[in-house]
Amino acid sequence: MSGMLHGPVAAPKSGTPKQLIVFLHGYGSNGDDLIGLAPYFAAVLPDAVFISPNAPHVCEIGFGYQWFSLGGWQPGMDWPTKAWPEIVASGKILDAWLNEQLKKYELKDSQLALVGFSQGTMMSLQVGLRRAAAMGGIVGYSGALMAPDVLSADITARPPVMLIHGEQDPIVPFYEMAAAEKVLRANDVPVQTLARPGLPHSIDDAGIIAAARFLSHVIPETSAA
Repeated sequence: MSGMLHGPVAAPKSGTPKQLIVFLHGYGSNGDDLIGLAPYFAAVLPDAVFISPNAPHVCEIGFGYQWFSLGGWQPGMDWPTKAWPEIVASGKILDAWLNEQLKKYELKDSQLALVGFSQGTMMSLQVGLRRAAAMGGIVGYSGALMAPDVLSADITARPPVMLIHGEQDPIVPFYEMAAAEKVLRANDVPVQTLARPGLPHSIDDAGIIAAARFLSHVIPETSAA
């Protein structure tokens, strides 16, 4: 199942992989969408290899890929609870694929980070908080924490998390950042947040700089860590 995931790769600026940064794209997009962030993160993470896999399912809207179906969901509606089984299934695919990548690059969980956007953030939190061992960190742009009521029963890892969200997001409401922060803190997950005034459903320069700085502090540089 994990072999279903594939997408663009950016080699370490230094030439030697000592960290693994995985970008998880949003609904209806693909791995090419976020791999363009790699050079900006590489400026402070020169030893990181960057991978941006396509989600495992062709998107129901006719282009791109999806981690799970939104089933007719529109902004302003509650998240579809019927999507939960697909979220769990995609999470298992992603989790197994991450293990394969760590083995391939001979890295440890502490040297891994997930950087998600929108639905990719939802999957980053879904998988990152349920792995056998804590990864180095999670960055979530413009996303939400799905099924927050089950997290306390499911959580197995507590990596540091940074959530970044535009205050003018018309797709995933800005309040989702505070809602996720509250639940994460209640489950003893270290979390930072960054609100971006005037920003819609997007990633801006300030968000990139803050995320790269955050990851440079939470991911060790050597495999001995």
